[in-house]
Amino acid sequence: FANRSMLLSRKNVHAEAKIAALGLELPNPSIPKGNYVNFKQVGNMAYLSGHLPQPAQGDLVVGKLGEDITVEQGYEAAKYVGLSMMATLKHNLGDLDRVKQVVKIFGLVNCTNTFSQQPSVVNGCSDLMVKVYGEENGSHARSATGTNALPLGVAVEIEAMF
Repeated sequence: FANRSMLLSRKNVHAEAKIAALGLELPNPSIPKGNYVNFKQVGNMAYLSGHLPQPAQGDLVVGKLGEDITVEQGYEAAKYVGLSMMATLKHNLGDLDRVKQVVKIFGLVNCTNTFSQQPSVVNGCSDLMVKVYGEENGSHARSATGTNALPLGVAVEIEAMF
């Protein structure tokens, strides 16, 4: 089991080049909105607190899926969350290529009671991880659930383990 837990290491992935090739940009690392840290490394594992959909240029993506945000807009919001998480990883690790494996993503979707496409929304983050880290290292375990409200009214909040 010790070998499987070695999840942070030097690896020649060139994650930032892949992000740029996708026409995407990392935002500035987010600042915690409460009494917690965004990044916690324990051994070779990195744990990221819930991140919000903050584009590199622009405002937080706010709204409720099934009411005033479409699935496609939610997907894009989840992609922004993935980029925000990568900005946190880069800030704390110094290099995104130190990430060996995306282990688990837990996504919360701000939605109406009848909205049932949470997995399609959180795919925005999951698809980004696979595009940046490849199928083998970017594929991960995942949960996608709905909730009636999220901090600051954002459409999506996602936490992860690397």
